[in-house]
Amino acid sequence: MEIPDLRIAVPGGVPCNNPGPMPATTCGRESRRPSRLRSINAVAASLVVFVAACGSATPSSAQSSTAPSPTATAAPPSTAPSTAPSTAPSVGASGDLGGAYQTIEDQVVQIRQLQPKRPINPTILDGPGLQKLVTDGFDKDNPPDVIAANQLIYQALGLLPKDASLKDLEIGMLSGQVAGLYNPDDKKLYVVSRSGQIGPLEKATFSHEFTHALQDQNFDLGSLKLDEVGQGDRSFARLSLVEGDATLSMTDWELQNLTTNDLAQMLQESQNDPSTAQLAALPAILRESLLFPYVQGLAFVQGLQSQGGWGAVDDAFAKPPASTEQILHPDKYAAREAPVAVTLPSDLAAKLGSGWSAPLVDTFGEFQLGVWLDQAPGASKAAADAAAAGWGGDRIAALRGPNGAWGVVLRTAWDTARDATEFEAAAKPLVDGLNDPAQLLPGAGGTERWVLVASDDATLSRIAGVLGLAG
Repeated sequence: MEIPDLRIAVPGGVPCNNPGPMPATTCGRESRRPSRLRSINAVAASLVVFVAACGSATPSSAQSSTAPSPTATAAPPSTAPSTAPSTAPSVGASGDLGGAYQTIEDQVVQIRQLQPKRPINPTILDGPGLQKLVTDGFDKDNPPDVIAANQLIYQALGLLPKDASLKDLEIGMLSGQVAGLYNPDDKKLYVVSRSGQIGPLEKATFSHEFTHALQDQNFDLGSLKLDEVGQGDRSFARLSLVEGDATLSMTDWELQNLTTNDLAQMLQESQNDPSTAQLAALPAILRESLLFPYVQGLAFVQGLQSQGGWGAVDDAFAKPPASTEQILHPDKYAAREAPVAVTLPSDLAAKLGSGWSAPLVDTFGEFQLGVWLDQAPGASKAAADAAAAGWGGDRIAALRGPNGAWGVVLRTAWDTARDATEFEAAAKPLVDGLNDPAQLLPGAGGTERWVLVASDDATLSRIAGVLGLAG
């Protein structure tokens, strides 16, 4: 499980979108995330430079505004940035590198108030080295059937073009955006330097990645089960805690240790970086999923830290969030409002007949539903967020049958009948506009809605009949 630190260039400020996770599967059983979400995707310093320059990162969304939002102002720095120029030791200058990184480590330890238990020796990667690391890691973590199941889900729901390759998009995205990596499995930390220098971006990236190492050494990131089978939404919520913590630590480090010239350089680099255009061109579901742990995760952790200091953040690792709903609505985390348990028939594929399988079963989650609803013609972000905000729980499955037949089943549970009705109204234009046969159907008790999509009308009717949803 690698932890890529993504170089996300966002000119003009921190984005306020509500991205979503992508479920994945392991060989016909329950699901696990692909490397993008199984990884701990650290926010790029080029995104957070705006935060450091302004001293605030307050994502504004209709979802977060429906509940009391945390104070989203970073802790004030103990020293103000100076205007003195910074030095950028060459990658080849091992003595300078060692000293520079040791200084940053000491500064992060003081800021984050966690003590290291083992030394960390960073490795510097250039562009080709990064490409190999990303490609090898992606292929290792994502068997072809995992990618195919995810691609089926996204294409069926209209979130990915029919001619798109999810694998190509993922690898291209990571190769263009990653600025650093931390791997909890082998405890290795990597910093990417395409210029051959250690400048402000590389230093800020290291402060973020070193925070991940401190988290791992003090809380054991493996214990969070960030890639637990069948728990995609919960894993992504916990990922947001991990990334929000490291992002806040990095932001404080930037405020205290980067000069005005450093900040200006980072902002200029982000505005001129071709990865900015690459990010903007991604399908919304990939772009928003990439950003969510850093934007919403940062707001979530800032709320904890503002109310109880770093001790409150530490406590969250012992009692991590259970859903992305809790990240979007921190009052629900405080109240420990658990997701509604939603199930799909375990024998669904068998009931469909010979040759059918269910290669994916997972939870979609509130914020991913928000991304989907925002794709409806004429939809507004606020309306989509509001329609997703009544989420109680869900379960999604990808189905494959003989002769190219396939289906996607999404069962959703809502807090109230009114919430279910609001979701139905927001989702109906999307379902009606899908390229493949689809239905939006009521479920039990007035608080459930089903979304079914299939390769053809006969398959759609067959799936609905097996589920007891046929009229």
